[in-house]
Amino acid sequence: MNQQDDRVRAQALQSGFREVFGQDPDGVWAAPGRVNLIGEHTDYNEGFVLPFALPQSTYVAARRRGDGQVRVHSLFTEETAEFALEGLRPGSVDGWAAYVAGMCWGLREADVAVVGVDLLIDSTVPHGAGLSSSAALECSVGLAVVELSGTVLEPLALARIAQLVENDFVGMPCGLMDQMISMLGEAGHAVLFDTRSLTPTLVPLAPTGDAEVLVIDTRAPHRLVDGEYAERRRQCEEAADTLGVTSLRELSDTETEVAELLAPLTDETLRHRARHVITENRRVSEAVDLLRDGDLAGVGERMRGSHLSLRDDYEVTVPEIDLAFDVVSGAGVFGARITGGGFGGCVIALAPLGVHQQVEEAVTAAFAEVGFSAPAVFRAPPADGARRVL
Repeated sequence: MNQQDDRVRAQALQSGFREVFGQDPDGVWAAPGRVNLIGEHTDYNEGFVLPFALPQSTYVAARRRGDGQVRVHSLFTEETAEFALEGLRPGSVDGWAAYVAGMCWGLREADVAVVGVDLLIDSTVPHGAGLSSSAALECSVGLAVVELSGTVLEPLALARIAQLVENDFVGMPCGLMDQMISMLGEAGHAVLFDTRSLTPTLVPLAPTGDAEVLVIDTRAPHRLVDGEYAERRRQCEEAADTLGVTSLRELSDTETEVAELLAPLTDETLRHRARHVITENRRVSEAVDLLRDGDLAGVGERMRGSHLSLRDDYEVTVPEIDLAFDVVSGAGVFGARITGGGFGGCVIALAPLGVHQQVEEAVTAAFAEVGFSAPAVFRAPPADGARRVL
C-alpha cells in the first residue's frame, strides 16, 4: 500500500474514531502482514527465514486516556472490549482482544509506563490465511501505545515484546519472524533474518525486475493454536536434545550429509522433522545467493523443495494447499510453496510478469471441480513495515 492509500485509510479511520469515541484520535498507526518467501518452521529452531512485508496492513487510531482503562473497538468484528491496565495477566482477556491486551501487558512487563487508551482497529490483512494478521495487530497496537506513553523502543525490541505476547499471553509458541518483518519490512526487499544472532539483512526482491510474487489464499482455515504447531516445536526440541545440540540450527551450519547427521535418531517422526529444518535452512541460504544472482528459476527450485519437505517431512499441508501447489506449479511460474505455519492458509508463487490471470484461472477452475471454496489470488509487492500514518 502506498502513502496515498495509507492516508486515505487513515483519514477514514479518523472519522470512524470520532463516531465511536466522540473525539479525534491522537494519531493513526499501521503495521503489515507478511509473506515468507522461504524458511518455514526454522525461526523457533534458531534458523534462517526470508520474509517480506505485505501492502495489506492493520490500522489503529488511538487516543490517550487518563484513567488506566483501555477501550478497543474492532471494525472487522464490530465488537468493543474494555479492560483495566492494572491486573492484566495471561488468560484475563480472550478472543481477538487478547492480542491488544497482551501488548499492553507485554509493554508493562518491559517497564514501559503504559497509559490508558481508546483504540479503533481496522485491517486489510486477510484473517485466517497464514499472512500474520496477529503480528500486524500486535505491532500496530504496540507502536501506538509506545508513542502515546512517551517511550521510544527500537523496532526489534518491540517485535520481541510482541512475540512474548504470542507465546505467554495468547498461548501460541511462535518464533520471532512474523513480528520482526512487520516491524522491519522495507519496500522492494525481503529480509534475511538470522533468528540466532537476530541479524536482519535486506535482500532485493526481485533483482531482475521481471518477476512478481503471487499469493493464492486457499480459504482453508489457518489454525495454529490447536496444538499442531506446538507439537512440531516440541518434536524439534526433542530431536535436538537426542542429537546433543541446543538447536537444530547447529546441524544446519555443518557440511555433513543430512542422513549422517540424523543417524542417531531412531524415531522416524523426529527424523523427518529434523530433516526438514536442516534442509530448509540450507535452502534459504541458497535462495538468497540465487536471488542476488538473478537466478529466479533456481529460487523457484528451492521453493518447490521447501513445499515438498513441508508436505512430506513436516506434514503441515492440507488438501486445498496441495491442490493449489500442484496447479500453480504447472501454470508457468518459477516455483511455488506453502507459506506460513501450515494447516491451511496460502500458497505463494514466484512468477514471471504476465501470468497472474493464467494462475488465477487455473487454480479457480481446479478448486471448483472438487468443490472447494473459491480461492483468492493477488499480487504481493514487498512493502514497508510498521509506521505512523497520521
